[in-house]
Amino acid sequence: MNDQKSTVIITGASSGVGLQAARALTQKGWYVIMACRDLPKAEQAAQSVGMSPDHYRILHLDLASLDSVRQFVQQFRETGRSLEALVCNAAVYLPLLKEPAYSKDGYELSVATNHLGHFLLCNLMLEDLKNSGAAEPRLVILGTVTANPKELGGKIPIPAPPDLGDLKGLEAGFKAPIAMIDGKKFKSGKAYKDSKLCNVLTMRELHRRYHDSTGITFSSLYPGCVATTALFRNHYPLFQKIFPLFQKNITGGYVSEELAGDRVAAVVADPEYKQSGAYWSWGNRQKQGRQSFVQEVSDEASDDSKAKRLWDLSAKLVGVS
Repeated sequence: MNDQKSTVIITGASSGVGLQAARALTQKGWYVIMACRDLPKAEQAAQSVGMSPDHYRILHLDLASLDSVRQFVQQFRETGRSLEALVCNAAVYLPLLKEPAYSKDGYELSVATNHLGHFLLCNLMLEDLKNSGAAEPRLVILGTVTANPKELGGKIPIPAPPDLGDLKGLEAGFKAPIAMIDGKKFKSGKAYKDSKLCNVLTMRELHRRYHDSTGITFSSLYPGCVATTALFRNHYPLFQKIFPLFQKNITGGYVSEELAGDRVAAVVADPEYKQSGAYWSWGNRQKQGRQSFVQEVSDEASDDSKAKRLWDLSAKLVGVS
């Protein structure tokens, strides 16, 4: 290995919040592994934000493929670098789908990418984080306000609020024709919210299972409404135009990709974010110099028995013991 910089893996680092978090962490002196599907796009993106070539490396990762996740972990280990932090940032949002799309492994695409791919990645990389020698390695999973009905932005029940039910869809194997975690009729927007609720449940279960024995800090965050991000690339063009204006001028929730990236980098690197099991937020309405706080999560996201059951069913689907 050619240097001793702390290393962070960021999924989905070729655009939006992931890219800006990569930029911010290299500015803090970190070495970033950009885990992305499109390598040339990631290279161009890194250059566009002025990242120095000796501060990052791009490795291929398609979270919708469990094989790709395993290959990525192998590739990372071959670099010989230690791992001080993992940021699960990548997500797909497919709000206009009327019929479900399925991953290579046969699972509904947004849950496969946002939850199951990250779930496998977290499980495989626990060993690397634990053995890094860092005083407090960190694993950070991005959340979203839309999956938390305890927050103002999460109270909008369109198309439906997140609800995993009793996990019947996962229990039945989650293959076609099943496309929802609760086993009910497919709703693309709800599938996204459900997958992000799974992210928070996963973070809390990681904390419960592994924080005391490993010293790893597990946390989530909602960095604010990044209304311009490529997450919305599959939405109506009119929505893509109006939504940022609405967030800037009506709700006051708008956050730039740069500021959101700075906030992710802070949760990864700054000493004040060492609380494990926390869900950090800067609130729904942004003000100059807004300070972070630990946000209360929904009753469902706080349900320990559901977190354990989600863990067991997900482990079975991705093939980890």
